[in-house]
Amino acid sequence: MVMYFGEIAALLTAVFWTVTSMSFESAGKKIGSLQVNLIRLVAAFFIYCAVNYFRRGMFLPLDASVESWAWLALSGLVGFVIGDLLLFQSFVVIGARIAMLIMALTPPITALVSWLILGEVMSPMNLVGMIVTLIGISIVILKREKHEDVTKKGHKISTNYSIKGILLAFGGAVGQGVGLVLSKKGMGDYDAFAASHIRVITGMVGFAIIILFTKRYGKIWKALQHKSAMKRVALGSVFGPFLGVSFSLLAIQHTQAGIAATIMSIVPVLIIPPAILFFHEKVNWKEIIGAVITVGGVAVFFL
Repeated sequence: MVMYFGEIAALLTAVFWTVTSMSFESAGKKIGSLQVNLIRLVAAFFIYCAVNYFRRGMFLPLDASVESWAWLALSGLVGFVIGDLLLFQSFVVIGARIAMLIMALTPPITALVSWLILGEVMSPMNLVGMIVTLIGISIVILKREKHEDVTKKGHKISTNYSIKGILLAFGGAVGQGVGLVLSKKGMGDYDAFAASHIRVITGMVGFAIIILFTKRYGKIWKALQHKSAMKRVALGSVFGPFLGVSFSLLAIQHTQAGIAATIMSIVPVLIIPPAILFFHEKVNWKEIIGAVITVGGVAVFFL
């Protein structure tokens, strides 16, 4: 199992992101995505301070090199500020489930960027696993509908979701993919939790600047007074910017970035059971088949 540490970390990341995506979707609809982004990073900042103090004896990652700080800070700005800002807004527009389906584009983006920046090349079996996983997710995402015009025959691939929301989610996928590769370049053998702390710090500063310039600081105070939303933000902060981000860095530290991104992209499948249990959504046979194929694709990475 040790030889698959990176892949296992990626699987756990997918589980954590499933919890956080549903939590932040609910909170974002109550208090706004920008407010959720800043508050969850501030919460994560203090969690990292406590955890890293007990793990490493220091509140802040001051032992990181200047080069590591530079790359990880850039990763935090790209992944958190740009990527998550777009992703969280897509949660509000089209919902977490559909947004995370579109995030399935992250693996090929990550693989391309990691090839350009890190020179990583995936093996034929890895490519097969990526393709199978993406096919499974695509079956869940896409649907064929009959033409409304009875004079036309056949079917077409369509979507009932907002184009704006889809583009926002795609921007989130690009931000996450590029952010992962930048994280791997800056982290090296450095502690993954401390590296995540650096990303959170820069992301927190980035969102604080945005809120300052957009003069939304009054909405932060109102958001903090919204008890039900804060419970969801607290839950999402533990599973997202703390556990999710840390384990994603552990994953890319111990396996190729493209492989890790592909395994982490199974969130659209993992989100189906809680969507049924908590939101009483109906699941059709396509989603079940897609889920099985997706799991099979992930299994290929362990062969």
